[in-house]
Amino acid sequence: MSVEQAELYKDKKSESVGVQAETRDIFADDSLDPVYQAKARILNDALQEIGMGKYQWYLFVVAGFGWLSDNLWPIVTGLILTPVVNEFNVLGPWLKLAQNIGLLVGAASWSIASDVWGRRWAFNITLGMTGLFAIAAGGSMNYVALCSLTAVWSVGVGGNLPVDSAVFLEFVPASHQYLLTVLSVWWAFGQLLGSLVAWPLISDYSCPTTVPPSPCPRSSNEGWRYFLFAMGGLMMFLWVLRFFFFNLYESPKYLMGRGRDEQAVEVVHKVAAYNGKTSNLTLEDLQRAGKLADTTIDDGVRMDTSALAAVQRKMGMFSNNHVKSLFATRKMAWSTTILIIIWGKSASRADCLTFIGLAFPLYNSFVTYFLATRGANFGDGSTYITYRNQVILSVIGVPGALMAGYLVELPYLGRRGTLAIFTVLTGVFILASTTARTSNALLGWNCGYSYTSNVMYGVLYALSPELFPTKDRGTGNAIVATANRIFGIMAPIIALYANLTTSVPIWISGAIFIVTGFIALLLPFEPRGHASL
Repeated sequence: MSVEQAELYKDKKSESVGVQAETRDIFADDSLDPVYQAKARILNDALQEIGMGKYQWYLFVVAGFGWLSDNLWPIVTGLILTPVVNEFNVLGPWLKLAQNIGLLVGAASWSIASDVWGRRWAFNITLGMTGLFAIAAGGSMNYVALCSLTAVWSVGVGGNLPVDSAVFLEFVPASHQYLLTVLSVWWAFGQLLGSLVAWPLISDYSCPTTVPPSPCPRSSNEGWRYFLFAMGGLMMFLWVLRFFFFNLYESPKYLMGRGRDEQAVEVVHKVAAYNGKTSNLTLEDLQRAGKLADTTIDDGVRMDTSALAAVQRKMGMFSNNHVKSLFATRKMAWSTTILIIIWGKSASRADCLTFIGLAFPLYNSFVTYFLATRGANFGDGSTYITYRNQVILSVIGVPGALMAGYLVELPYLGRRGTLAIFTVLTGVFILASTTARTSNALLGWNCGYSYTSNVMYGVLYALSPELFPTKDRGTGNAIVATANRIFGIMAPIIALYANLTTSVPIWISGAIFIVTGFIALLLPFEPRGHASL
């Protein structure tokens, strides 16, 4: 079904029909391996038969740890930026640059690694890797060591969303795939948790921020190290919960893709038993599906189950056919291009300016430093006040993530209108913050920013997958996510050449948000009220 046809299709389908259509659309005829498609369809039906049960709800929690980590650690480097700069007397943006490079490497590598080693190992390694190297970073003797360890822990952080989302989707029934959007609540809690822990540790054990800077020996500035120990320890604790207290079965689709059909069936039965149910899936069902996958395939042809073939199936989502499908019609091409521009850089044209992929990290990475230096100018820029304010901003952001789910269903507003309005408002609040003449006024403007930006991201994370056709959704999501990570690297590069004690980075960020809000209005489709393709 083309996007234009879907736009005209107004009849509301029942939930069961919607689930079946979703299952059919995912495994399109132009995918790499028809045998894999047919067997995956059987596994999807088996999981739908089991339904949403105790195992999936526990998985919702432990997978949420990945969302929490994904937002927590970018916040961590922002929270330690001021005391680190004070102690080492260095350029702070190098720390953020190291982090963003690590995030890019992690996002690009862990998804493929999960197809070679298995979902289970990748799912557990990412949190453990993050915690281990974050604890080591707390003992850094110099700035180079800190930046290096930050890059390594960020490789682990970058793998959380691609791996955890794959694990979650491969166990949850199609009727409950909307819970992938609900997982973003953990993302908001990550920011709140980091701010709450940083407030007492960094405010009580840090040198004061002064203009001009004054000497800051390590003995008077241990707070950021305690904070890294605490957050690294938390990641190790979450890793223990994942590895020892939750028995994550290997993904049945991964096992099937490696030719281990019998083990895949066994996992489905284990999940069913965990939920107090039974499954009718048999090994013969998978074998029969493989033989009947495509009448054009000879009976002697077998699915390639090597590690290389598993990687090729993953990379197949970047095939020419899938990319072309994202630009198959004029409206679809326009929609895809606008989404890529919003998330980062246009994939079809070089030298296009970054947008949210730049604006969000540019502001969020340096907000505590900006708050501290502005507060110092106001005469009340103590470390305690700075991190107290950060906690307040984080609390304000939590209801924003929930409000997004309500606003996108309102008539005449929908996804497109909500995204446009709250992206513009985010930029307005950022620009308005530069007019503050008291720290309380600055806090007020930033509370507005925190709320609107959480609504904006809540909508964007849901809107993007809805606007990509199901069979090409992996390709579309991968493209916009990679663009976001790549151009996130530009934020610290810009900051290296900007004076962070001035409002220049804040003006850049605010202006980009406002422009992006108007660009969002150019999206040709409104998904509200329509089943995703």
